[in-house]
Amino acid sequence: MKIALYNQHITEATKSYIIELFHHIELLDIEAFIEEDFYTALQQEIGLTKEYNTFNHHSQLDASFDAMLTIGGDGTILRAITYVRNTNIPFLGINTGRLGFLATALKDEIEATLKLLIQKKYHIKERSLLCVHTEPPTEDLKIMNFALNEISVSRKTSTSMITVETYLDGEFLTSYWADGLIIATPTGSTGYSLSCGGPVITPQAHNFVLTPIAPHNLNARPLVIPDNTKITLQANGRENESFLSLDSRIFTIHNDTIIHLKKADFTLKMIQINQQTFIKTLREKLLWGEDTRNTKSPN
Repeated sequence: MKIALYNQHITEATKSYIIELFHHIELLDIEAFIEEDFYTALQQEIGLTKEYNTFNHHSQLDASFDAMLTIGGDGTILRAITYVRNTNIPFLGINTGRLGFLATALKDEIEATLKLLIQKKYHIKERSLLCVHTEPPTEDLKIMNFALNEISVSRKTSTSMITVETYLDGEFLTSYWADGLIIATPTGSTGYSLSCGGPVITPQAHNFVLTPIAPHNLNARPLVIPDNTKITLQANGRENESFLSLDSRIFTIHNDTIIHLKKADFTLKMIQINQQTFIKTLREKLLWGEDTRNTKSPN
């Protein structure tokens, strides 16, 4: 089996799990390619008993890889997808973070997880993404113009709100007077959008949600739309510039910029292992419907 490995930060809390991961990778004779910065950190912080191949660019990953493994939280996966892109390499996240809606493999079950991966005893769940282009073109977006969680436009440095003119399939919806506007995928519905009052959408739903950030229009509520809707935005405010965010990547755009969003033409393949489903994560991590009257224990 051939895998790619990615991690953002080696901490004291995660070091023992990383050591265990490489112990089992060697025992199970897994061919591993390690992201270059992670490999450097491993050599400095832990030390490895053998040399590994490395990668530092998305062009070095292709369909010959059986999986991309990350060790960290959901933010680690959001960074790792910038390498995988549209290669269809399945993702498996070993969760050493807090929630783990994306990184669902348990850190205490690394050996069992790797064995199930080798035996292909898992399910693939596809996650939709958003893509964006602007008029005039934003140079950095030519390189990477997609997001798994959300794309948002927000005020830059001023404390004043901005207005975000919003069109759906060419029809004017409204001008949001707010700190910004989030367009979230089902995957992103449990992130920033949820914090701003947006609904939770199950991953297989074919929808996006528009969630205003601290809106001053009191009758502007989060709106769920079909994921084949083409969305057009333009931000205006006292400043000449706003922020355009794609997951954790932030760009500065001028107020004259027209922003076009739509569903990406590829999906992210997530590996589901050990029955750690979205619903189970929702119930266990967000305490969904937690009530002392609910005495039934799920099987």
